[in-house]
Amino acid sequence: MASTTKHPVLSSRALNRATLDRQLLLRRAPLGVEDAVAHLLGLQAQNTKPPYYALAARLDGFRPEQLSALMESHAVARIVTMRSTVHTHTARDAVALRRLVQPGAIDRELAIFVGRKGLDGVDLERLAVLSRELVEERPRTPKQLRDELLKSWPHADPQSLSLAARCLLPLVQVTPRGLWGRGGQVALTTTDVWFGDAVPAETADTDETVLRYLGAFGPASVKDMQTWCGMTRLGESFERLRPRLLVFRNERGTELFDLPDAPRPDEDTPAPPRFLPEFDNLLLSHADRTRVVTPEIRSRTWQGNRAFSVFLLDGLLAGIWHLDEAKDRTTLTIEPFAPVTRVQRAELAAEAERTLRIMTPPGTPYDIVHP
Repeated sequence: MASTTKHPVLSSRALNRATLDRQLLLRRAPLGVEDAVAHLLGLQAQNTKPPYYALAARLDGFRPEQLSALMESHAVARIVTMRSTVHTHTARDAVALRRLVQPGAIDRELAIFVGRKGLDGVDLERLAVLSRELVEERPRTPKQLRDELLKSWPHADPQSLSLAARCLLPLVQVTPRGLWGRGGQVALTTTDVWFGDAVPAETADTDETVLRYLGAFGPASVKDMQTWCGMTRLGESFERLRPRLLVFRNERGTELFDLPDAPRPDEDTPAPPRFLPEFDNLLLSHADRTRVVTPEIRSRTWQGNRAFSVFLLDGLLAGIWHLDEAKDRTTLTIEPFAPVTRVQRAELAAEAERTLRIMTPPGTPYDIVHP
């Protein structure tokens, strides 16, 4: 049972500054890339470029080639984990967090495929065994995997077969997929093959993951963490940890947990502009997103199934940005949701220029377009 004690109230602005600090967005951190990926518990990676832009906004001295080098050395990898979406993780987290969240969103997604009747008559255990044999023989694209599986189940829905395999097995997207400036189609193998004996086949400890989540996204509620990872019934873990945690409430009375020694900056701490990629975990990892996204603009970051890249002003989501990468020139276009001051305009331009210097090849001309 939750405690009836009256806990200190944290304003939305105080929550904003605390979360931005944990997310390395109040100041660029002098962290190594692998350490940053571990601290953030992975980077949303449904598309290939967002992890690079996420790190460019957070790390001092970041270069895209650093993340690519870690991917090529198998120190980090792209794999389906939280919310049954693709994330870039360290090797250890790719294995341990995938095993932790498997019974949550990933198994629920599998149940959806089964429920659509696209897998009528398909033995899922046999599907898992056959899929493992195929992708461990050599990396396979989803189409190649589907074509092989259809030989055993010719009447099944082809896409459901490959998606079910993705749910049943911890499948890594092998390089060159995801490498900066190279790319390639999705090809899959198992974590066992990709990491070999370098990473133990262990499941992340739930309580330890709660502590890590709070370190990267806190202060936060039980529902916040469940939104982040796609798991349920995490209240028991928070209750076990309650004696080790500080407890607050937000302005609506929701109980929030936090690490005693975690930074909680003054709510008037300056928050510089930051350009974030689509699907950045800052925007997806709380049930209550008002600490960063005000309700009136939440729907403006999407159009149909497309999510836009966004920027922050004074710590809050304030507009979207687009990148046009022509052969001879790169153009970054800024679209604020509301008028900006002269000072904010100059700060946005400076941050946009810094982002472009990091993310475009040396000598590439670029333009910044904004109101």
